[in-house]
Order: sequence, then structure tokens, then C-alpha cells
Amino acid sequence: QVQLVESGGGLVQAGGSLRLSCAFSGSTFSTFTMGWFRQAPGKEREFLAVITRGGGMIVYGDSVKGRFTISRDNAKNTVYLQMNSLKPEDTAVYSCAASPTTLPLRSPTTYDYWGQGTQVTVSS
Repeated sequence: QVQLVESGGGLVQAGGSLRLSCAFSGSTFSTFTMGWFRQAPGKEREFLAVITRGGGMIVYGDSVKGRFTISRDNAKNTVYLQMNSLKPEDTAVYSCAASPTTLPLRSPTTYDYWGQGTQVTVSS
């Protein structure tokens, strides 16, 4: 059973940085494409970034391109999201997701496994 556990969220001032981590267990991490999403109150879940199995393909959502960086360490079974130049509108619950595919999936409905999420709050 795949399990995903996010960490690294918290309260940060606008312009600051945070690094989120997502620890993967229960299967072979290197065979899964990993994505990051967020959901703010009253809004739909938003795609942020995806990294394929070996890290060969990375895609970012338009709202975070140039500010966020996704990476993975297959030896540590962990995917990261480095978030810089944070804005108040980045406030949301951030979740990682996993899919046993080679494709850089953007739609949340195509992911099989989800973490519980971690809250990120950016103050102005």
C-alpha cells in the first residue's frame, strides 16, 4: 500500500521560501511519477508541478513557473517542492500525489495515491 507523507509547511512572510518534502513508502518509488498540487478554500485543486520517474521530464503550472522547483531523490524515496518568492495567494493546503506511469500528468484525477496535505500560509 503506497503511503505519502508531506512535511515542511508553515507560516512564512511574503517573499520568503519554504521547502516541502513528500516521503513515499509501500512500493518502488522510482517507478512512480510524482506531482504536487494545492487547494485553497473555496477553490479547485490546482496543478503545480510534476516530475517523472527518473526526473527526465518536469512540467510546472503557469502560476508557479520560475518560482517553484520540483525535484526527487530516488535513494531517499522523497520528492521535494522548493518554493521561493512566496505570495499571499500561494496560501493553500499542498499535497503530493503518485502515479505508476511514465507520463508527466497534470490532471489530479489521473493520480492514484495522495498524501494528507500540509498547510502553507503566506502573510502579507
